[in-house]
Amino acid sequence: MKKFLTKPTTLWILFGLFILETIGFVAIMAIWDFEVIDEISDPEKVRQHIAEMSAAQRSVHAWMTATLDVAYPLTYGPLFAGLALRVFKPVFAVPAIAVIPTDLAEGIVQVMALIGSIDLIWSKAYLTPLKLALFFIAIAIALAALWIGFRNRKRSEV
Repeated sequence: MKKFLTKPTTLWILFGLFILETIGFVAIMAIWDFEVIDEISDPEKVRQHIAEMSAAQRSVHAWMTATLDVAYPLTYGPLFAGLALRVFKPVFAVPAIAVIPTDLAEGIVQVMALIGSIDLIWSKAYLTPLKLALFFIAIAIALAALWIGFRNRKRSEV
């Protein structure tokens, strides 16, 4: 798996998908005029935000979460892990791998809240901060790996 994740072709494909999925989020939110609840961890603020959305916005948000927001961690997690594995020991890929199930669990909670099913919004108080912390640690490691990789490449060219 490490060999596959660290291949330049794999990383470029994952990077391209990451950009396209990010654009997809921005486009959907702009077209349907809503903000996602992905960064809101306070359960009462999540409930309030959902209550202020129209039925169409809740439906679109639920579908976006069940599709695009499932693909997103399955793209950025391996991307960040692959970049980390190119330069660092495997332990540095742990945040990128750990964020995947955390983000997916948060998505399940959100879809259930958006469709008015089981209310597990209380768990966002834990899942969202954990997801964001893991995401930012993973992207910082990935960016450091990119910087070191570019620096090493320049040194080898001299």
